[in-house]
Amino acid sequence: MGKGPALALLLAGPALSLPNMLVIGTIMGVKKTATFCTIIVILSTIAGVVYGTFFG
Repeated sequence: MGKGPALALLLAGPALSLPNMLVIGTIMGVKKTATFCTIIVILSTIAGVVYGTFFG
């Protein structure tokens, strides 16, 4: 695995775990939780691509 995809996996993994999403969904609601998950996926992908491009 390259360094960029590994970074994206390490950034998104803990934030998108099922227990974490259930707690966030209980506290913030389903719509905000979906937005949170979408933002996590997009930003971790961007970080992985940038890191893989410059440092990989």
